[in-house]
Amino acid sequence: MADKRGSSRLKEQNKRHVIDTATRAKRQRKQLESLENDNFHDDPHFQMDQFLSKKKLPSFSTDGIDSKKKRKSKVGDIFKLRAKRSFQALLEELSAESKKGEPNYINAAAKPSNFPNRNFCAVCGYFSKYTCVTCGTRYCCVNCLKTHKDTRCMKWTA
Repeated sequence: MADKRGSSRLKEQNKRHVIDTATRAKRQRKQLESLENDNFHDDPHFQMDQFLSKKKLPSFSTDGIDSKKKRKSKVGDIFKLRAKRSFQALLEELSAESKKGEPNYINAAAKPSNFPNRNFCAVCGYFSKYTCVTCGTRYCCVNCLKTHKDTRCMKWTA
């Protein structure tokens, strides 16, 4: 008689609760911060690229295309060295360089669209029709909802 069966739907409903707009904004801000900090590190293959470019590799073409390829790779190395800055550092540099009245990343604006906003699925990027009840994230189908619940929902609130 100690076994008491209950509805699994009610147990699941108690786990999911709707969060308020302030918590949603905080969650979104944390997610954006983590995306901006993502991949801001030295290229792990940079040393290997230098080693391979210095190593004498056999040439199979005889029409002189190899010299052009070497020039392109040297130009690419310059861009790799220049790109090791965070998004915040790039914004600060841009604001220091920009002149008054000249549009830049911070003050550029476009007029509002005549059409309604398009909502995209947070999982697959397709057009979304539905919203997660718990966190407010958009999704397009049941499979994307399942993926969202398993991996994304409420991961950025802690």
